[in-house]
Amino acid sequence: MRWERSVRVLVTGGAGFIGSQLVRELLARGAAVVVLDLLTYAGRRWHLDGLGVDLRVGDVTDHVAVAEAMDGCDAVMHLAAESHVTRSLGDAAPFFRTNLEGTRTVLEAALDAGIDRVVHMSTDEVFGSARSAQASGPDAPFRPGNPYAASKVAAEAVVMAWWHSFGSQANIVRCTNNYGPRQHPEKAIPCWTLAALAGGPIAIHGRGTPRRDWLHVSDCARGLADILEQWRSGHIWHLAGGSVQTNHAVATAVGRLCGVQQIVCGPDRPGQDDVYLLDDTNTRAVLGWAPSVSLEDGLAETVAWYRAHQGRLWKRASL
Repeated sequence: MRWERSVRVLVTGGAGFIGSQLVRELLARGAAVVVLDLLTYAGRRWHLDGLGVDLRVGDVTDHVAVAEAMDGCDAVMHLAAESHVTRSLGDAAPFFRTNLEGTRTVLEAALDAGIDRVVHMSTDEVFGSARSAQASGPDAPFRPGNPYAASKVAAEAVVMAWWHSFGSQANIVRCTNNYGPRQHPEKAIPCWTLAALAGGPIAIHGRGTPRRDWLHVSDCARGLADILEQWRSGHIWHLAGGSVQTNHAVATAVGRLCGVQQIVCGPDRPGQDDVYLLDDTNTRAVLGWAPSVSLEDGLAETVAWYRAHQGRLWKRASL
């Protein structure tokens, strides 16, 4: 499915990892794209090189900046967020400021502008570690296990309050762990990849037993664009990769692709959850969406991208 007419979409956080992939997906479907990004450590101008988007540098908590970027837009994809668990343990304030206040600001600006298609990006971490390996459906109870997850629960609460109080039509999307090109090396797979490309060893938290469900960023972006195109007001969607692996297994696979065998086990991360699992049955049934990139192929592509771009990237990789 493609747009029935030319549409203009604001992507907050569009110079970041998932945001820049979403921008590519929207452009491929014929949309015009405006990006609002503060260009902090994870958002980079070069993520958008050659795409011809309208990039506005600004803070998602600044109502004037958000309103100006939103002017003339038909829809908003709200991805701007602080998203690293370890940093949230050291200083939670930026997470609540950006994730909570930023969401409120976007929703208020959208109401003022009369925009009724707003997609809010959330995370599987709002549910905490899956109990008895039971995947969480859209209505599962929240059990955030760290400050980052708590800030995303708070942001979802704002969206739900705007549904009830102001008739907002916003959608909420939760996804499993994304990976792929242009991801900041504070995240696991790029961290392991850059360490391996430097000759190793690859350091992991604890014995690497926590499990994650890996979703290639291109599949996530395709799902987000499908949600916008096949709009259903006030809906919650789940996007799951269906590729659950232990951290040790994924680090080992990355090492194999880079010719590195040594995995070094360090201290466990404080507040580490065992496994995140989402039930995305409804998304697949309603939208006809499903992941198309296998973990094996996605890791090979990701390692190849970092191999080709490591000279332009960060010199040190650290979780």
